[in-house]
Amino acid sequence: MKAALLPDRGVVKVAGEPARGFLNGLVTTDIGEMTPQTPRFAALLTPQGKIIADFIVVQAPAADGGDFFLDCPRALAGALVDKLNFYKLRAKVIVEDLSETLGVMAAWDGAGDTEYGLVYPDPRLPALGLRLMLPPHLADKAAADLGAVLSDAKDYESHRIALGAPRGGLDFTYGDTFPHDADMDQLNGVDFKKGCFVGQEVVSRVEHRGTARNRIVPVVFDDFAAEAGTAVMAGEKSVGTMGSSSGRNGLAMLRLDRVQEALAAGATLTAGGVPLRLRESAFAQPGAAKAVS
Repeated sequence: MKAALLPDRGVVKVAGEPARGFLNGLVTTDIGEMTPQTPRFAALLTPQGKIIADFIVVQAPAADGGDFFLDCPRALAGALVDKLNFYKLRAKVIVEDLSETLGVMAAWDGAGDTEYGLVYPDPRLPALGLRLMLPPHLADKAAADLGAVLSDAKDYESHRIALGAPRGGLDFTYGDTFPHDADMDQLNGVDFKKGCFVGQEVVSRVEHRGTARNRIVPVVFDDFAAEAGTAVMAGEKSVGTMGSSSGRNGLAMLRLDRVQEALAAGATLTAGGVPLRLRESAFAQPGAAKAVS
């Protein structure tokens, strides 16, 4: 088993008796039936349906107060607090950025438990493993408790990329990306049966009409992958943009209909002049919204 502190992750706490209903009315997944054993992957969207921030919602056990904690991008923690406070109105909830005192650790390729911190399964994909919220100085003790080797965050990035799981800020741009584009519908990040949430109308329309034009797709290179931001080309036509990569594996945001046309015409996809091939993600689901012509 391996474990790594994730320096790009922060923690936001949402506390108070109305916290469950408050969050449930805002985010893309159902918090209403959530328990400490069943965390949720979710996002807060703009009214136009674009991702402001994505995060994992975790509930502390009742013995520890039962409050909700958001495992979120650290760079967005302050803005997320501000946005949640904007929606709070008169709700008696307290929203705090705890990123200075709490960090997030990932553990994968094994199973275990520890009393150091709040332990929860990654709700996006079982193969992503466990996550822990804890003071960073306890990382060594938590890893030892889990029976894990404490490694570098780069090792976790390689694991994530190999599974095809996107990371905001690298594989998609916050404020300019719909949940379907970021594969949230395939990673348990959107509940289409729950009640209203901010941006729901747009997201539901994409789902029911099957009109997602863009997707983050795993790709593999015969040589080392191109850098993030490099255009993915089909001949002279741009069909997408490279995101994160590790070794020969990478993720790319692709315009699916254009890629399909290019491949049907026998074109080769390249990024930075290096040929690449599409590969299936570990979570690809039949029936997900598909490209349109």
